[in-house]
Amino acid sequence: MENRVIHRVKTISEYHKVMGLPKPEHPLISVIDYNSIQLPCKASMGFMFDFYCILIDRNFRGNMKYGQQPGDFEEGVIFFMAPGQVFEVEPEDAAIANRSGWVLLIHPDFLWNTTLAKKIRQYDYFSYAVNEALFLSDKEEKSVLGIMENILQEYRNNIDKFSDPVIIAQLELLLTYADRFYQRQFITRKKSGHSILDRLEALLDSYLKSEALPVEGIPTVKEVASSLNVSAGYLSGLLKSLTGKSTQHYLQDRLIEHAKAQLSTTQQSVSEIAYSLGFEHPQSFSRLFKAKTSLSPLAFREKFN
Repeated sequence: MENRVIHRVKTISEYHKVMGLPKPEHPLISVIDYNSIQLPCKASMGFMFDFYCILIDRNFRGNMKYGQQPGDFEEGVIFFMAPGQVFEVEPEDAAIANRSGWVLLIHPDFLWNTTLAKKIRQYDYFSYAVNEALFLSDKEEKSVLGIMENILQEYRNNIDKFSDPVIIAQLELLLTYADRFYQRQFITRKKSGHSILDRLEALLDSYLKSEALPVEGIPTVKEVASSLNVSAGYLSGLLKSLTGKSTQHYLQDRLIEHAKAQLSTTQQSVSEIAYSLGFEHPQSFSRLFKAKTSLSPLAFREKFN
């Protein structure tokens, strides 16, 4: 996908034109049958939309890149993109001939002056960091497609004052279902989840052995998530599902385990251990240690003497 050209598509009407489709029936929202799309070419293509895109495709074959990461469409069915994000695809010839699915496009102007305008960007799956497509069971896929069909029928009907609120309600239902399904996926696709957990453990081991630890301390949740190429929200949801802990608590627990090892195997004072772990004030370390273990650092050390 080198020397690529990124096509910026500003409006849904422009998208229809680029993809060889008739003019949209609504300028700010569109549900499109994947089979009706005429891809501009068969080679690698890059796009950046100024609107939200929800893609459903059960038979995707080819290479995909979302932002700076390869997209994981293995077993996946539904994928989410926010305005301003770069999406690149290099389909196989067979994929062009046999593609199937649906595309839902929502312009931000459609959401103006609704609660969904702010809420939609809070869903973690509208993030570059979530590059794993959402797997749907047959039953779940029918639910999602039913909602998309309701949206399609609503904007094809005669528009009245209830049309937009009904479509907004359907969109909220679709996004809430997607949130539920992604949380379930954290559990059922353990291979992917455990891979991130393994990388997190290796990253924390490196931090705890680093000479920079006394100066910089344990990294923040945002820094850890960035190092793992996931969003802070995605990492927190994953850890909650796999360990029952938030990212912050997970980091603190690892730090305390490291402190326990120092207290039980070295003669360093509590203050020296606190400073070595990046605490500016030993009292802060002692408070955290007691909150996590119900013992002061000295009381914990005494157990080994």
